[in-house]
Amino acid sequence: MPTTSPHRARFLFYLITSIIGLVTAWVFNGIATVAGADYLGAWFGTPVDWVLSLDIVIVAVAGSAFMIMEARKLGMKRVWLYIALSGVTAFAFTFPLFLAMRERKLAEQAASTLISD
Repeated sequence: MPTTSPHRARFLFYLITSIIGLVTAWVFNGIATVAGADYLGAWFGTPVDWVLSLDIVIVAVAGSAFMIMEARKLGMKRVWLYIALSGVTAFAFTFPLFLAMRERKLAEQAASTLISD
């Protein structure tokens, strides 16, 4: 990936965002687990919890659909891994990670277009 490419800047942004998403998931899930938190009660205990929880679920469904469609369009393989990993890590980790890998793929395609022209 060329160092001056706008793809590189986006790749790094998404990668850093992904790492932050993973670290925060590990830290706060660890704290919640040690404290014996009731995940279902926390997600669906009050109307506000329902709003926030369903907001996250809807975004995750739409994001997953986008990942599948975009991966097919760009010829990216094993997109199902990002979706499966989100169940054991966090969508805040896997979605930006997918976007980072998408930028790599777009940069590869742009470079191959320049070479063939």
